[in-house]
Amino acid sequence: MIGQAIDGMLESAEDVLRSLEQARPRPHILDDYTIGRVREAHGTQLNDLWWYTEQLARWRRARPTSAQAQELDRLTQQLAALRHVLTASLALADELQAGTIEKVLAKDDVELALEYLLGKRKP
Repeated sequence: MIGQAIDGMLESAEDVLRSLEQARPRPHILDDYTIGRVREAHGTQLNDLWWYTEQLARWRRARPTSAQAQELDRLTQQLAALRHVLTASLALADELQAGTIEKVLAKDDVELALEYLLGKRKP
């Protein structure tokens, strides 16, 4: 059950990171709510990884069989990958936050035109 949870969280986090990476050139397609939800969910997951790490360590101390030890090694690698993906998605969400549709709509036309002319904003 724990293995399925870790595998599922990693798969989901990778999907979100891919979506954020696709939005990187056009952050205005995202809204503040979406970015906030990513930051909340992935921040919570990142903060809760200690629990999974501790559980795997407990099982490792219980003298697992060879097959169990192999699965513990795999899950430990999955946790490391999950930590990396969550950290990357949080950093990217922070980067994209400055360009959400709400941020663009809050600017006046002159400011947007100037950003476009200076190459800071793509059409």
